[in-house]
Amino acid sequence: MSNTTAQLTRLERAEIWDRQLKEILRDEVDFATGYVKWLSHPDGDILTIPSIGGLPSRDYQENQDVQFDPIDTGEFQFQITEYKSSATYITDKAKQDIYYMNELVAAFPREMVRSIMEDLEEKILALEANLVGNSTFNGVNHLFDAQGTGNAIDILDFAKAKYILKKSHVPDRSLIAIVPPEAEFILSTLTTLTDVSNNPKWEGIIETGIGSGMRFIRNIHGFDVYTSNYLNSRDAGFDQSLFFSADPSAQPFIGAWRQQVRVESDRNINKQRDEYVTTTRYGLDLYRPEALVSVKTKNTI
Repeated sequence: MSNTTAQLTRLERAEIWDRQLKEILRDEVDFATGYVKWLSHPDGDILTIPSIGGLPSRDYQENQDVQFDPIDTGEFQFQITEYKSSATYITDKAKQDIYYMNELVAAFPREMVRSIMEDLEEKILALEANLVGNSTFNGVNHLFDAQGTGNAIDILDFAKAKYILKKSHVPDRSLIAIVPPEAEFILSTLTTLTDVSNNPKWEGIIETGIGSGMRFIRNIHGFDVYTSNYLNSRDAGFDQSLFFSADPSAQPFIGAWRQQVRVESDRNINKQRDEYVTTTRYGLDLYRPEALVSVKTKNTI
């Protein structure tokens, strides 16, 4: 008897499965947290921060009484509002039957933390929505529509955002712009930037592109430009691009952890399964609305 391929088909594996699992591609989700002023908030739900205003300067005449003025004071109340969880499980039967059981269980903590951090990233960038009804400071509106065709991003938007921040006394140090990915494409094709004869600092854009990772290689009107898929959307087809200073004295966002992200596991003998839970508790708010500019930007090409 010869052992030919035709005779041994019943012993052949028609489909071979690799030990490696394919995971979906991920973008960065810990970007916006770096631009939040994180506070120590040891107990209670509400933290009150006093604020101090300015004093006027008055003309004085010799031998006359000096006029005294009370200094303006106020307060900012910050509240712990978010209590988030992400949880999953695996049954004993599944552990016994699943070929990829070890790889699957090893992914649980990473995926739970990832889901919480995605939610946090979205909530930080959505704080710009607090500008509604209170967006004019020092005579300028901190909300406007992008000035390109169909509200596409334009170089004029960077110049205008810088002007608005200067009017609000925001330092022009560590200026940050966060725009949707479509804006990178639009900026990369603007002739006002790509024409090397008129703009030699942008020489090499065809070879290197306009960005590396999430950060643009080139600086626009003093702003380091980043892209994000988690910007807030007020209207379909548009994202709110954000312009602000990351200088510690002017960061627009504030936050506090009551409980850092914590991963726990336990055994449920009633259901014969292992359970995995990730929880966190924190609060976020727009601390300095006058230090933030939000621009309605087309997010399609």
